[in-house]
Amino acid sequence: MDYTILALLVFVIGAGSDGESIGNCPFSQRLFMILWLKGVIFNVTTVDLKRKPADLQDLAPGTNPPFVTFNGEVKVDVNKIEEFLEEKLNPPRYPRLAPKHPESNTAGIDVFAKFSAYIKNQRKDTNCALENALLKSLRHLDNFLRTPLPEEIDADASGDLPESSRSFLDGSELTLADCNLLPKLHILKVVAKKYRGFEIPVEMTGVWRYLNCAYQREEFTNTCPAERETHSAYLDVAKQIK
Repeated sequence: MDYTILALLVFVIGAGSDGESIGNCPFSQRLFMILWLKGVIFNVTTVDLKRKPADLQDLAPGTNPPFVTFNGEVKVDVNKIEEFLEEKLNPPRYPRLAPKHPESNTAGIDVFAKFSAYIKNQRKDTNCALENALLKSLRHLDNFLRTPLPEEIDADASGDLPESSRSFLDGSELTLADCNLLPKLHILKVVAKKYRGFEIPVEMTGVWRYLNCAYQREEFTNTCPAERETHSAYLDVAKQIK
């Protein structure tokens, strides 16, 4: 591994309402978590998007954060940045974060889309259907998290399969799949309660175990925006039901 990467990697994200703190952006947090989990040294620059500096315009014209600069090259596509980091920051010095189980990548894949449709809706006559669609998506995620992975199953044991006790999508450790899903799931929890009085049902024990495990990890909590930033970001997005 070329150790110059430690000094050349700069991570640029949108600032919060104060122009300095971490803003509400699940894509920024996704990359922030990956860099934290990799254990790499990097510089974080927050940018006030209301007063975007000229040098940012020159660096990535027409593009809003997040993006990464490395060795003078700007990378703006979140998926490609993730691929780049996984390729460049590799073992033995840096951990590999790709999930072992492909299905971990698609678990909860439509949760955020269902939440977005629900929170943006203004029509009273469609609110119930959209809420049910969100609940259905969350239920699929809950079922996945409660179903044991192959390594959790004792082939010699008899009787029903035990419920999974794993912390995260792919096992006991955070992976790229969690970096993608957890920021979105946290936004859902915070915003839906604030603007719709909606809470993830307590019987979805798999989802709650997952969230509570995330809240115990500094890689998640230290890259998470303050709740006031999340509320503020959705102030004009969460439409009032009429």
